[in-house]
Amino acid sequence: MTLNAEILNHLEPASEDKAHTLPASLYTDPSYLNLEYQSIFESHWQLVAHQSELINPGDQVVCQVGRIPIVVVRNQNNLLKAFHNVCRHRAGPVAIENGNNKVLRCKYHGWTYTLDGDLRSAPEMSSTPNFDVCQFHLPQAQVEEWQGFIFVCVNNTPPALGDVLKGVAETIKPIDLKAMSFSHRDEYVIDCNWKVYMDNYLEGYHLPHVHPGLSKLLDYRSYDTILHEWHSYQFSPLDRNGEQNPDNFYGDGHAHYYCVFPNLMLNILPGRLQTNLILPVGHNKTKIIFDYYYSDLKSQRTKKLIAQDREFSDEVQEEDIMICEKVQLGLNSGSYEAGRLCIKRETGVLHYQNLVRLALRRSLSV
Repeated sequence: MTLNAEILNHLEPASEDKAHTLPASLYTDPSYLNLEYQSIFESHWQLVAHQSELINPGDQVVCQVGRIPIVVVRNQNNLLKAFHNVCRHRAGPVAIENGNNKVLRCKYHGWTYTLDGDLRSAPEMSSTPNFDVCQFHLPQAQVEEWQGFIFVCVNNTPPALGDVLKGVAETIKPIDLKAMSFSHRDEYVIDCNWKVYMDNYLEGYHLPHVHPGLSKLLDYRSYDTILHEWHSYQFSPLDRNGEQNPDNFYGDGHAHYYCVFPNLMLNILPGRLQTNLILPVGHNKTKIIFDYYYSDLKSQRTKKLIAQDREFSDEVQEEDIMICEKVQLGLNSGSYEAGRLCIKRETGVLHYQNLVRLALRRSLSV
């Protein structure tokens, strides 16, 4: 890829005294997406599953990391393994849906692999000269578990997952993510570049203007952002000046909002967690996956809370979709190149966009 001098200049990390956004072309030019897949999505940890989906030997979860199909399995030794879901014969899938199987069998020609990724059998290949099943193995990806969530990275040298999520579990106490169970999933596909949606999440600056309902529940004056190496942490008290809002079904305590590079959000409140996974499906189209988890899932109180959460989350999401799609129209217009950032409210955006800049520059320098 050939990048002009102006783009390279925008990929230099921006300082607070000259804080500016990424250039519009990084949100509108389709030629950058493959570079982002390689340097961002395939080089960093991706949330792919919850432990409840991979309990027993043979359990498998099918997903995609960047451009690469992946299948995560629990093998016969009760270990998690992640493999490229690409048969070594002619690139067929060795798994096409979540489930439980003793082997991984290609759905194209039946080549069969063990749950350790070794080729066990290949129909009618015995007469093929110089063919040996022992020569073929599914490529492995790295897989790790954190607080009951399964992460995969296809690159060999990602930052340590413990460093990426350092301090999260301790900061949110007494909330315990391990004690939460999956409730439901919502998905949206919206007409904007994936980074538009990420940028929108990273600041509370827009709350009074875009989310009037949410602003009533959070104390905007006390809304703050703390930056860590690989994530930013936004938080707000769930009351105002120590007085509980009677309309606040969120409960007592704090609202914790984590943006984990490159595309994961953790919305953590008393008794519940919402994970948001942001996935590009084109340079100007984005899939958003919301998974909801709750403590004490079967209680009547939690069931009522789930119904309230769904209604309110739908409202907030509609507001975010509206503004993100309008921002994309502005980026597409040619009227805008780059803008200044508000350091009081948008340090999370600056921090995140600098991580994007560094990832792209690192990939281009290889």
